Amino acid sequence: MDNKELWQSTLGELELQITKPNFQTWFKNSDLIEKGDDYIVIGLESAFAKEWVETKYHKLILKIVRNFEPEIKEIRYQIQPPTKPATIISKKKVTPSQETEVLNISEFNIDPRTNLNSRYTFQNFIVGANNELAYSAATAIIKDLGKKYNPLFIYGGVGLGKTHLIQATGNELKKIYKNKIGVRYVSTETFVNEVINGIKNKRMEDVKNKYRKVDVLIVDDIQFIAGKEKTQEEFFHTFNTLYENNKQIIISSDRSPYLLSTLEERLRSRFEGGMVADISYPDFETRMAILKLKLQSQHSDFFISDDILSLIAEKFPYNIRELEGALTRLLGILKIRKLNPTKQNIENLLNEITNQRVMIVSPELVIKTVGEFYSISEKELLSHSRKKELVKPRQIVMYFLREYLKYSLPTIARKMGNRDHTTVLHAYNKISQELTKNYLLSQEINLIKEKIYNKH
Repeated sequence: MDNKELWQSTLGELELQITKPNFQTWFKNSDLIEKGDDYIVIGLESAFAKEWVETKYHKLILKIVRNFEPEIKEIRYQIQPPTKPATIISKKKVTPSQETEVLNISEFNIDPRTNLNSRYTFQNFIVGANNELAYSAATAIIKDLGKKYNPLFIYGGVGLGKTHLIQATGNELKKIYKNKIGVRYVSTETFVNEVINGIKNKRMEDVKNKYRKVDVLIVDDIQFIAGKEKTQEEFFHTFNTLYENNKQIIISSDRSPYLLSTLEERLRSRFEGGMVADISYPDFETRMAILKLKLQSQHSDFFISDDILSLIAEKFPYNIRELEGALTRLLGILKIRKLNPTKQNIENLLNEITNQRVMIVSPELVIKTVGEFYSISEKELLSHSRKKELVKPRQIVMYFLREYLKYSLPTIARKMGNRDHTTVLHAYNKISQELTKNYLLSQEINLIKEKIYNKH
């Protein structure tokens, strides 16, 4: 084997043994640049990539290489950056007053027939351990619409890619089946408004026809239907009509069906009857792959090394939307201020961006967010009512104030309607103990934390 053949064969084996995002992140631009009697030298594009591959994948690479060339005893790693020039200065002059406008540019290509955004595709969706099940289920239904996984219920926190995945599924169906099937995407907020207007204007028959005659119905953020009885009634009948005719239903939510406590039982059981898949936080490798893909597809006039991209990946671990937005904003500021993407410049700008969103979390924000999550009023949370549906949310507020805001027991007791501090201690201990054995409760706590965080 020559150098190229040996490395291509090695990469082929590596791709089978590690996840797709890991492979794309660390080996996409690698090369075998030298081969001796008992050693090879692998070229990687940055010091960060060199250190990571050497630490994480050395033994695996050596094992694979020796399967092809048994005489190889040693692997060395060398930095071999891409030949693309590291220039990021735009020729177009942009005044400081235009900075906000430049950073907020986004392209929306909505198909009026389906309501799908063509920017969302499987090709620009990064698959990692955090979303592999949801992605696999979405691709599986394409070949067996209405029968394989129906409904497909995908849930996860804010900004983790749910909307991207369900719209990408719709766009893929459009591409494969062309005009042979009807696909319709709708946000729950839009659906609710259409039902309200349909009732008000006595045009409910139009709403029914619009959604009950499609072949694939994609509904985003179904959690917002909770507590809206008329809309739930209409959606229940729409769901049944489609399901009984083997039409595909795809639903997204910020929480699992089990946690949609204010949803009608008959509707929740329909959701649980299909395929339920979650999307969790992306790991570091997946975040790096997302940044590299965005850089390549939308900012190809930039070159940013992996060790600098890693600073962004480490700074935004919980929200893909925020991760991608940070990259776009950073590149926009670099262009406007005519700065080079050095490590120091990026660190300074990251601190500037993150400092702008820092806010002191108040008890009032915690109370408001928990109330919204469980669809109960702030007045009910602070009341002394012992209703079962109020006790748990109230205890969670007390837990948050103690665990995350570090308030004293008497202070929490006072802010929670002048209770006794022993009540607060009991609530804190109860939630703390429950978290060690109740996975669903930990999901709820994480979702509430995200909502508080995203209000910053």
